[in-house]
Parts: sequence; C-alpha cells; structure tokens
Amino acid sequence: MLAWFDAHGRHDLPWQHPRTPYRVWISEIMLQQTQVNTVIPYFERFMQRFPDVHSLAAAAQDEVLALWSGLGYYARARNLHRAARHIVERHDGRFPTTLEAWLALPGIGRSTAGAILAQAFDQRQPILDGNVRRVLARYHAIDGWPGDRAVQDRLWQRAEAAMPHRRIADYTQAIMDLGATVCTRQPDCTRCPLAEGCRAHATGHPQAWPGRKPRKALPVRRTAMLILRDADGRILFERRPPAGIWGGLWSLPECPVNESVPRHCRERLGVDVDHLSAGATVRHTFSHFHLDIVPVHGRIGGASALREGGTHILSPPDEPPGGLPTPVRRLLRQP
Repeated sequence: MLAWFDAHGRHDLPWQHPRTPYRVWISEIMLQQTQVNTVIPYFERFMQRFPDVHSLAAAAQDEVLALWSGLGYYARARNLHRAARHIVERHDGRFPTTLEAWLALPGIGRSTAGAILAQAFDQRQPILDGNVRRVLARYHAIDGWPGDRAVQDRLWQRAEAAMPHRRIADYTQAIMDLGATVCTRQPDCTRCPLAEGCRAHATGHPQAWPGRKPRKALPVRRTAMLILRDADGRILFERRPPAGIWGGLWSLPECPVNESVPRHCRERLGVDVDHLSAGATVRHTFSHFHLDIVPVHGRIGGASALREGGTHILSPPDEPPGGLPTPVRRLLRQP
C-alpha cells in the first residue's frame, strides 16, 4: 500500500502543505460527505480568511456560514465554529492530542478524530470513512450494509488490525486515496496493489461489496419561498433557526403552500404584500427527502410593521446578507 502511495497517491493536496493540526482538522470536516475536488477551493478561501484557530474563533458565525455557502451540510460549519471557540477558550488555542479530547469537540466522530490524530500527530488511530469502508469491505468480503452496527464493528476491527507502526500519516492518506481513485464504486482492480489478496476481487464481482443500504422512496415536502421586494427593489431575507435544515443561514421567508400568502405575511412578517405571482416549482434533494419549492414573487406595501435586524433584513438582490442556501441563490438568479 505504501509503495503504491509513493508512486500513485495524492501528494499535492493543499492541506498537506503544511500538514498542521488546524489545516488537517478543517479539511477533514469539509471532506465529510463531500468530494476532494469540491472541497479544495472552499478550503483555500477558508484558509485565506481564517489562517488559524484564533481567527476562526473570533469570527462571527455569519461570516463562517457565508464562506461555507454552497458546500452543504451547514451543521458542519456551525460545529466547526463552536469547536474553534472551545479549543481557544478551554485549551488556550492548543489542539488536543488524545482521542477522547477530540471526541468531546462538536462535530467530531471517531473516524474524523482518528484521521486528525493519524495525519497531524502520527498517532496509530484507524479511520473508517466511506472510501476506507469500501476498501476493507471488499478486501475481506464483509457482507452487509456498513451502516448496520454489527457490520460497522467488524470493519472497525479490520481497520485497527491493518494500521502500521510507521508512516502512519502516509498510510492513512494511502487507504483514503485507494478508495477514492482505484477502489471506487466501479473498481479498477488492474491498478490495485491489494488485488492479489482481495476476496471480493477473487469472486469476479468486487462491486457487490459493500452491501447497499435498503432502498426506500424519499418523501416529498412542499413549501412556498417568498421573494418580496420593497419600493427600492430590496428583498426581504429571514434568518433560519439555529437547528435544522440550513440552520443559522439567511434565507427567504417561507409559507405553507396551503396558506394564504397575504395573511401569512401580515401575521407572521408584519408586512402587507400585493402583486403576487408564482413561478415554476424547483426541486432540491436532501439525503432524506425532496423539497419542492414554489417561488412566490410579491411587492411589499408602503406601510409595514417590519423591524429590520435580528431575524429579518432587507437587502439589495446583489448584496445578500451572508451565506445563502444553494436553492435560494438559484431562485434569486432566475429572471
């Protein structure tokens, strides 16, 4: 594996140069459920603005979310910000060096903690991200969906047993690279350094591992997003609650599709609206449901009880107040 990594692994990722605990930590959080090529530009912008844990801890959450906008899974950004403050306030800005201390930070699970300790501190800690699960499940022909507890326990045992006693950081990167570039969903076994001993490869059907999650149809939710402009063309934005989908981000006000928009705006937002028109429905898919969004355009009347600041603000369409969810940005770009 290490010989293959020396010749074919990824050695030019931005968080590898320099490979500090801070840079490894930020990259590992960004890489959760997100591909490397997507992460790289976000990581580079993040480092330019927040070069160390102190600058991140001192930042406003809005600024952190704005730099994260488009990367998805926004709870990662909120937890990252909280963890930075935890490290500064409780560890005097020094990064933990034990698994238990990392697990105590917001947004850190066993695999992420192991990846940070292995790559930044050269500690013999296993990881089990999606790429590593795929490699180990195939090499040992471990049946079942890795999300099942029993299957996951077997994979952790194999991950621990495979850890070397030298070049730990390189091995950790190597097994992730192998899963990301060779042992993919449709594996290229001719390029794999582990093919000779791989039990899944020996069957002739390596793509049958790991087992797939039992499929079920995603439910569909519907909402109306209100694109409300005042006489100056400014759009009304609303900050979402800190928990839940898009938590803490600025977004467009929403109205249940079966409610009266004028009444909803008057009672909930304190504004009168007219000249209402609905646009074409836009579907945004999350991991566990589809969201069908009906954009409703309208004009805010002259007198209103809207109080800007806090949870509502009027902003020009080309100057939104920080990070916006991807479908909201898409709606605002529509003619």
